[in-house]
Amino acid sequence: MTGLEAFGALDLRVGRILSAEPLAGARKPAYKLSLDLGPLGIRGSSAQITDLYTPAELVGRLVVCAMNLGVRRIAGFESEVLVLGLPDEAGRVVLLAVEREVPLGGRVY
Repeated sequence: MTGLEAFGALDLRVGRILSAEPLAGARKPAYKLSLDLGPLGIRGSSAQITDLYTPAELVGRLVVCAMNLGVRRIAGFESEVLVLGLPDEAGRVVLLAVEREVPLGGRVY
């Protein structure tokens, strides 16, 4: 599989965070997110982004999600999608940003 084919195998979509709350029982501090992915429905995600973001700051934010990596059960919560970010110089996760409004569930190319 070439690099371009491998990238194409990822199903990356845009979603809007509807709610965020601490995920009780998680080994590392995390939030339980509810994401609106438009025609793909509402999905849950566990995200270790507590260092830089409060729940109130997250609600309404557009994020990029990997849809086809499988479901993981974290502290009794089903994390259906992976919200994408990268570490800053201190190792804190910074979310990838979508610069303007786009259709929810839109595919990243």
